[in-house]
Amino acid sequence: MIVIVYFLILAVAFFFLIVLPQRRRSQALNSFIASVQVGDEIITAGGIFGTIVAMDVDTVEMQIAPGVVITVAKRALAQAVPPPADGDTSDDHGDDDRDVDETPADEAGA
Repeated sequence: MIVIVYFLILAVAFFFLIVLPQRRRSQALNSFIASVQVGDEIITAGGIFGTIVAMDVDTVEMQIAPGVVITVAKRALAQAVPPPADGDTSDDHGDDDRDVDETPADEAGA
């Protein structure tokens, strides 16, 4: 009898710790996908940043660079690009401006 009680406790814990949070994430993703519009800046599940230029039933066309448009499945959309923080006017999505030594390796040691 005690074994059955343990299994019931385990099943209830599994439901509350695994199933409900996953269901909430899935509902949030579905509502996000339903709310995207042409012109929205988004990030795909693969980490590609882009702006939606056209939409179909199951796909969207994203401009990822000037003149470069790709087609991705709507289910691959992950999140909207967060607005820039106050004072941040850069639009480089994480590229840094560090100086890089462009000396070829064979000339560096010679």
